[in-house]
Amino acid sequence: MEFNIAECKTMHIGNGNIEYDYSMKGCQLDVVITEKNLRVIISSNLKVAEQCYEAYHKANRMLGLLKRTVKYRNPDILVRL
Repeated sequence: MEFNIAECKTMHIGNGNIEYDYSMKGCQLDVVITEKNLRVIISSNLKVAEQCYEAYHKANRMLGLLKRTVKYRNPDILVRL
């Protein structure tokens, strides 16, 4: 199995990591701070803040869509869970 060198990247994880430059077949790999794979955002500091930020904005976009498309909202109806 061959790697697609254009899609390979390097991420330096941790504070004490020596940031070496890596290459494959003579092509230097790009260095990234965050990477999204399988809908999960991984950052070099291993914090989940970026993942939470994306989920928050996606939920707000959906709420905005609902608010724009619903024509009638009855404030007298209260839904209790």
